[in-house]
Amino acid sequence: MANNQVSSNNNQQSEEAPHLHRKLKARHLNMIAIGGAIGTGLFVASGGTITGAGPGGALVAYGAIGVMVFFLMQSLGEMATYCPTSGAFEVFATRYVSKSFGFAQGWNYWYNWAITVAAELVAATIVMQYWFPESMVPAWIWSLLFLIILFVLNAFTVRGFGESEFWFASIKVVTVIVFLVLGLLMVIGILGGKSPGFTNFTRGDAPFVNGFWGIMGVFMIAGFSFQGTEMIGIAAGETQDPETNVPRATRAVFVRILLFYIGAIAVISFLIPYTDPALLQGASADSDTAQGFTEAVTKSPFTLLFERAGIAVAAGVMNAVILTSILSAGNSGMYVATRMLYSLAKEKKAPAVFARLTSHGVPIVALIVTSLVGALCFATSRVGTGQVYVWLVNASGLAGFITWMGIAWSHYCFRRAYKAQGKAVEELPYKALFYPAGPIIALVMCAIVVVGQSLDVINGDFSILSFLGIYIGLIFFLALWIGHKLITRCSAVKPEEADLSRHV
Repeated sequence: MANNQVSSNNNQQSEEAPHLHRKLKARHLNMIAIGGAIGTGLFVASGGTITGAGPGGALVAYGAIGVMVFFLMQSLGEMATYCPTSGAFEVFATRYVSKSFGFAQGWNYWYNWAITVAAELVAATIVMQYWFPESMVPAWIWSLLFLIILFVLNAFTVRGFGESEFWFASIKVVTVIVFLVLGLLMVIGILGGKSPGFTNFTRGDAPFVNGFWGIMGVFMIAGFSFQGTEMIGIAAGETQDPETNVPRATRAVFVRILLFYIGAIAVISFLIPYTDPALLQGASADSDTAQGFTEAVTKSPFTLLFERAGIAVAAGVMNAVILTSILSAGNSGMYVATRMLYSLAKEKKAPAVFARLTSHGVPIVALIVTSLVGALCFATSRVGTGQVYVWLVNASGLAGFITWMGIAWSHYCFRRAYKAQGKAVEELPYKALFYPAGPIIALVMCAIVVVGQSLDVINGDFSILSFLGIYIGLIFFLALWIGHKLITRCSAVKPEEADLSRHV
């Protein structure tokens, strides 16, 4: 009788204890991933990819990266549906590969997005100088304002974050759809005068400029453009009915993002020749300064096409859209970094204080620390030459690809464990397509991107500093992985012993 009463009291306390709330709906999940993947890479940098590889080369490169992301999303969708947790990649890597690999994956993902929040604060201040020069309003005022906004959006409920991200991402989606519709009307000759037809695909060295290496150069850029799609895995831990919504989002997000990127590149390729001086100027603009960023936006393919369609204030509109994109990326980055730090604390891989939740299910200490780290990283951009900030950003440069490789490898190990423990694949709530080819191909393609980052340095004026600048993030990841392994002496997870429970 006493034991039953104790058990009842424990259950009641467990039910009353703060916990993450499943408040995100399917529409929120879709937009979180879209918001993370659509940004300046599409709105500004897309012209440079066509200039570098030609219309055909750009389409091939983005198509190849799209295939890789498809396989990754299939792998992630299967694991996140089976075990929806905010720890996602860290939990999967820990359970199916090794504790050390999970430790490195979790901290890698956290610092990646914590630093990205700082990078978005820098970008936001640059964008604001389009309307308010620094002589009028100091840049740090804008960064502080935007940091407060991002903190508030994440501080109260996950539903508040989901709603804000839904509307931030919706602005980007609407912009891309309008661009595609206007572009299609111009391609078929209904708007903007006579259609150029396929002439831009046969001009000069088109469709494939600079051959194989031109495609490889864009391949590297395109890989960075798609990063953020993996946020579905983090958000799955706070999503309503994950067995239904996660697979649906996995399929829908991939199709929409690929349609937006491939569709936009195709429209630009038809309407603007790769030799267009405006594209060349936009591609060569220094977007790290206010003047350079303004020039990049002014010469952006989106701005050029909107101007040709008769939208007189196209540059101002695109600047506003890009500001929204920056806030969206910062908002998503703040969310996933906070949840990963919370998960690390729950798994005893970070101080327990980071696992504290408010009554509304928000890991407030993890949020505060992530915000402070973002603010400190931003501050380094204002000190001296900003070299510390450059190295911090470089450290996060390959972190996304490391995460993707971890997803592919964790999925491969998950399936091995699932079969080794006598479970039927048909019983999985969501089954990834093309296993085992999918995760293996994705792993190899990610490795090609990582190795390919150094080609320019090796083929040009090689220097140790330049090489380290590219791979400092990879070095940091390996140091975390190997260091944890040496200290804990933990071994790789055997398939027969892997934790296949569906809850964390």
